[in-house]
Amino acid sequence: MINYYCSKNRMEEIAMAEYMNTAEEAKETVSKHFIEQEIDKDLAQGVYDHVQTRFPPEPNGYLHVGHAKSIILNSGLAKEYGGKFNLRFDDTNPEKEKIEYVQSIIEDVKWLGAEFEDRLFYASDYFQTMYECAVLLIKKGKAFVCDLSAEEIREYRGDFNTPGKNSPYRDRSVEENLELFENMKKGVYKDGEKVLRAKIDMASPNINMRDPVLYRVAHASHHNTGDAWCIYPMYDFAHPIEDAVEHITHSICTLEFEDHRPLYDWVVKECEFENPPRQIEFAKLYLTNVVTGKRYIKKLVEDGTVDGWDDPRLVTIAALRRRGYTPESLRMFVDLVGVSKANSSVDYAMLEYCIREDLKLKKPRMMAVLDPVKLVIDNWPAGKTEMLPVPNNLENESLGERVVPFSGELYIEREDFMAEPPKKYFRLFPGNEVRLMSAYFVKCTGYETDADGRVTVVHCTYDPETKSGSGFTARKVKGTIHWVSAPTAGQVECRLYENIVDEEKGKLNADGSLNLNPNSKKVVTAFVEPELMKAKVYDSFQFVRNGFYCVDCRDSVKGKPVYNRIVSLKSSFKLTK
Repeated sequence: MINYYCSKNRMEEIAMAEYMNTAEEAKETVSKHFIEQEIDKDLAQGVYDHVQTRFPPEPNGYLHVGHAKSIILNSGLAKEYGGKFNLRFDDTNPEKEKIEYVQSIIEDVKWLGAEFEDRLFYASDYFQTMYECAVLLIKKGKAFVCDLSAEEIREYRGDFNTPGKNSPYRDRSVEENLELFENMKKGVYKDGEKVLRAKIDMASPNINMRDPVLYRVAHASHHNTGDAWCIYPMYDFAHPIEDAVEHITHSICTLEFEDHRPLYDWVVKECEFENPPRQIEFAKLYLTNVVTGKRYIKKLVEDGTVDGWDDPRLVTIAALRRRGYTPESLRMFVDLVGVSKANSSVDYAMLEYCIREDLKLKKPRMMAVLDPVKLVIDNWPAGKTEMLPVPNNLENESLGERVVPFSGELYIEREDFMAEPPKKYFRLFPGNEVRLMSAYFVKCTGYETDADGRVTVVHCTYDPETKSGSGFTARKVKGTIHWVSAPTAGQVECRLYENIVDEEKGKLNADGSLNLNPNSKKVVTAFVEPELMKAKVYDSFQFVRNGFYCVDCRDSVKGKPVYNRIVSLKSSFKLTK
């Protein structure tokens, strides 16, 4: 085994170059992914005369980055083909659903730019239709009321090597089944006492077709229908009906539903829907070393490990938005990942690359010092403050410039000074000269330490002839460092986030619990230039040489912003071959 160490940025540049080349080739050949090809075929053959898609989340938690792929794909297909896109909640399980989740999902979908306008629906809107479909199946001899317990149903179902066996209640008459189902609806029975099952084939090689449960008794209030119902449809029964009622043409879902497709088709056929929708599956989005499972996230929230579903260490859409990710960066990420039939994992570094690419030309580059040490310019005129012009982004002149106060007492990053530097260290050390960014050359003349030997003050002198923009060329310096003027500096809380799971040891411990990174959140007090104190929630900036930062939407107040690190500027990773 050979270990290769390489710059992550360089690897990302190579990957992006390959992506851009592929994108250009795609434009020339007008290549399409397999779902687009299937839609084209359906339209050409007259199966459908339009395209209508949907995103059908269950409101039992917040959406994560994997859902973003589905939202962007489904809404994008509708837009591409001039069709319609629905946001529809599969709210068939009232025990686990909350209005909070509904509201967060609506906000997430809007934020990603999916246009559903007045096309917001709920599965619960169709409970009466689903009930009528169930009655139709009973009348056709395709469904029956079963008294077996959940454990007994699993036992009777068999497994991949053993065919199932019929329920002893399978041959009840249509009349008896209608009466029992009506009593289920009226609340005569306790939870779990009876269920309605499809009558298909207990010997089917597809276990999903072995008389699946269609309805169960659940005496639970629903966020949308209140106490109107005490029976609720199962997802595999409700979902195809919802699609059919809404005239969805292509039901795009992830690969785990591939084995459910025969049941999907059976439901829409036996319920006698005309021109039924077609289910097409694609690969899920798997990100390395992140937590996406709702069960895990819920536990992190309930245990207080994170401060909510939108904690910036998570990859829920709300968390990514709070951290400072943009809709454009997520769309770029989904585009890079692509659409395929094969499951695969994507390195989290690709998501970080996308936000860097999106922000680097859009955002001003401001000065902030996160690990400060004071720098004193001994020959600076006493009490003088000079306002210096500083370009907002050297790579994007259209962002203009700002003026920043400069004085004889500054803060610089502690790492920008070393008393005994190694070779090729070009920043401050005794006798060395550097440029203070957009300001002057300064030469280190000495330093002070505390009782523990820790540097507390760096002393320098400046050359007034070397002002940035003056055209000074008499000598060159190899190092440039950023700074903040001490008398006018603001103080802000900065939160430095890392992955919440330990990247080296893997996501899970041996007992199945999450292997948490104890250093996933570090809080520091930074000194910043005055302009950064005026920022509003969600404003984002590049902190020179530190990374991209966003004003936290929850804990910031006017004049006292809290900054979340979105992503660092550079990092490295180990590639094993």
